[in-house]
Amino acid sequence: MEQEQQKPYVIGLDLGGTNSVFGIVDRRGSIIATTSVKTQEQNDVEVYVDNCCTALKKIIEEVGGIEKIQAMGIGAPDANYYTGIIDNPANLPWKGEIPLAKMFSDRLGIPVALTNDANAAAIGEMAYGAAKGMKNFIMITLGTGVGSGIVVNGQVVYGSDGFAGELGHVIVDKSSEARSCGCGRKGCLETYCSATGVARTAQMIVSSSERPTLLRNIPLDEITSKDVAIAASQGDEVAKEIFEFTGKILGEACADFAAFSSPEAFIFFGGLTKAGDLLMDPIKKAYDENVLFLYKNKAQMIVSELDDAGAAVLGASALGWEL
Repeated sequence: MEQEQQKPYVIGLDLGGTNSVFGIVDRRGSIIATTSVKTQEQNDVEVYVDNCCTALKKIIEEVGGIEKIQAMGIGAPDANYYTGIIDNPANLPWKGEIPLAKMFSDRLGIPVALTNDANAAAIGEMAYGAAKGMKNFIMITLGTGVGSGIVVNGQVVYGSDGFAGELGHVIVDKSSEARSCGCGRKGCLETYCSATGVARTAQMIVSSSERPTLLRNIPLDEITSKDVAIAASQGDEVAKEIFEFTGKILGEACADFAAFSSPEAFIFFGGLTKAGDLLMDPIKKAYDENVLFLYKNKAQMIVSELDDAGAAVLGASALGWEL
């Protein structure tokens, strides 16, 4: 076991619907070598894993061979840490239960662990980023959806079945006008506070009012959260109000989340955080106004320190050090 711990590298896989990105990572969190495989072109998962291992072999040889690799971690949608299975992934080309961890482990001859992408982000933040040294925090990922990873006493919360921590699917709007969510429910946090949710808010406001805004220069169904951020940075009042609306909902939700784990910090990651204070200021304001007095002035609100390009790979790789 002591010899195993001395192996200098782990492999991280960020498995997305379009691309699968691999990185070989050292203990300092430096990505030493990378490669990628197209996910969406692989309809047979057995062929996909074979192609991945062929691509991996080249970069593994660059670092001295498989004997230098301690383990592999995978961050993927609909992934279960307990079983190593991806369960009927909506955005991947395979159906049913995919025992992906075992498939890679059998081919590479090393331990492989699997978790969902938001949990991987939390593990990466704890190993390499803003949460280094923290034992209680909540990671909120703001991308196409809203993901979350909950860390309590230094451990990710997986629950009884491996699927705990889906805070993006907490219902924040119970009205009859609540937005439909891809999960099948209505009024989920994700429908308001993801990049997609920001775009939906913008489209709703632009189509239902005559207020002047730079967003009218863009076809309604093509407005993105990035367009809203650009307009807001240029002083557009409507765009600024969209971020205030989004931040208020997210801040109120975080005030509720504080009650179950009393975190040291909420750490926000993903494309939407590029809006900076336009989003973070209303989050902090709503949180302070709504959090229970027991938790006031305790939790920090932090934007992730990890670089977007490598963060998902780093998060997945950090899982490998635990094996």
